[in-house]
Amino acid sequence: MTDATAYHPSARARIKRNPKRAEYDRATIHAILDAAAVCHIAYVIDGQPYCTPTLHWRDGERLYWHGSSASRMLRNQARSLPVCLTVTHLDGLVLARSAFNHSANFRSAMVFGTAHLVEDAEEKRRALEDVTDRLFPGRRAELREMTTQEIKATSVVAMDIEEASAKVRAVNVGDDDEDGHLPVWAGVIPVRQVIGADWPSPLLPATTPRPAHLAPFAEGRSLDDALLETAGLWRP
Repeated sequence: MTDATAYHPSARARIKRNPKRAEYDRATIHAILDAAAVCHIAYVIDGQPYCTPTLHWRDGERLYWHGSSASRMLRNQARSLPVCLTVTHLDGLVLARSAFNHSANFRSAMVFGTAHLVEDAEEKRRALEDVTDRLFPGRRAELREMTTQEIKATSVVAMDIEEASAKVRAVNVGDDDEDGHLPVWAGVIPVRQVIGADWPSPLLPATTPRPAHLAPFAEGRSLDDALLETAGLWRP
């Protein structure tokens, strides 16, 4: 019986180098995707490879991204284009006692699928509403409705996850045994994206409070934790 909690990738998505770092379970891959605000999408148009960074969001096994209707990427993805979507989190710089054994701690996910333009009006509107609540649950209820022109000017692309894999390194230095005695500092320098202080709009009335739904985005907090909390995946 196929394990429904995990992806079962073919050779194109299976981790070959350092397979001990491979992860194929859905929960791990979804968490890596949801903890990132930006992904990179690789595709080929007329023999020319491109890689485009963009905001993304996930609804179950479907990924979405959007952009201007004039975008070359989005125009070409309207015709069902094979793509590879990746996300990477840099978690630490690993300093060893040899240049060869220097490394990094990271979480990355690679997802394959066929991107297509969302043309169903109801799905498109729902997706454009979801991208706001994906990042800031509860915010959409405070906003004015999108105009017909705003919806028309924006293209939305969807991709069902066909195959996916993750690669994770979260350990200390991998020095060779014979290097352990060398008087050279070795260890991990942690790295994280941290939320800064708010920069309010100059048009914001002084009496306008910061809404409660922005609580996950507290100054000094890890962006990963904030995004995982808004996705309902964060555990203290």
